[in-house]
Amino acid sequence: MAAPAAQEQAFPASIMAEKMESMKLNDGVATPSDASDSKPASIAPKQSAMTNGVSPGQTVKVPLEYPLDVSKPLTPAPLTTEQTTAYDTVLSTASSWTNIPNTSARDSATAPITDTERMWLSRECLLRYLRATKWSPSEASTRLLSTLTWRREFGVYTTTPEQVSIENETGKQVLLGYDFNARPCLYLNPGKQNTKTSQRQIQHLVFDLECLIDIMPPGVETWSLLINYSKATSSSSPSIATGRQVSGIFQNHYPERLGKALMTNLPWFIWGFFKVITPILDPLTRPKLTFNENLRNHVPPTQLLSTHGGDVDFEYDHSVYWPALLKLAAQRKKEYEERWVRGGKRIGESEMYLKGGDGKSLAEMEKQG
Repeated sequence: MAAPAAQEQAFPASIMAEKMESMKLNDGVATPSDASDSKPASIAPKQSAMTNGVSPGQTVKVPLEYPLDVSKPLTPAPLTTEQTTAYDTVLSTASSWTNIPNTSARDSATAPITDTERMWLSRECLLRYLRATKWSPSEASTRLLSTLTWRREFGVYTTTPEQVSIENETGKQVLLGYDFNARPCLYLNPGKQNTKTSQRQIQHLVFDLECLIDIMPPGVETWSLLINYSKATSSSSPSIATGRQVSGIFQNHYPERLGKALMTNLPWFIWGFFKVITPILDPLTRPKLTFNENLRNHVPPTQLLSTHGGDVDFEYDHSVYWPALLKLAAQRKKEYEERWVRGGKRIGESEMYLKGGDGKSLAEMEKQG
């Protein structure tokens, strides 16, 4: 059963500006001066150029840490009675898993489910798979288990920054800024391709997707992809086979994660690529694709790269950007994991709580009755 459309929400008051006093400027971007586990100021109360936007003439080299206050996450619609029942069924099934297959091969060996995998099974994660399967508990459970296996087999938890660093040396993928719904933005620049087609290219993309998830502010579950085909050639752009593999990863293992895919400067051969790839896309995904639109209508100009029509003068320096991205993602992930442990290591934990928002942990809600 379809849920009502999502509405915009105001950001939790408890995370407004809590770290403003402890911020220091680092190559054009504010970074916390201490690594304590206080709630992140995911949204600052003012559009401060120092912390969220960019001052005129300022050159940025590292990720912007927080969205602007004009960026509002969408509030998920409340669950219906039928949807709540479906969720409870999937939660019970996921909670019963003790061993996970190591590969997708028939008769694959299994290994005990890890804390990291249990933590991945948040309330919102289960709901994303339910929405993707039209609220079928059995299908959602099957797909969740399939993704847990895929994450092991693909190496999501074992791929290191060192393995994929070379793929980002030209800045062909950049995480920077947030759109008007506070979704983190990933810029994809095929014209800056620096390596030959390989599995490592896909590992690099998945690595960045995981970083996007790590830096999402409370109340945000989706990302925006900004794909600029300027200077792209047929040899530098993904092959149809690669496109199919990536599309399968997105749809099967990151369902309900795409907010927008904003594509610009499409050459003729890319139009041909989309004619081939579009029919295999989920019907709910197709409306999220936009072509050659004014990106200032989607991303605040002071968080949008000048190469895409924004006001951010961004200079890619791999020796500066890459360590800064890794540090930001690692810190957010550390805080998320610490909250999960404090909450009792529960499957079905709230991401609003885990992200440091106003939401309470399952244990806290149970105490309140």
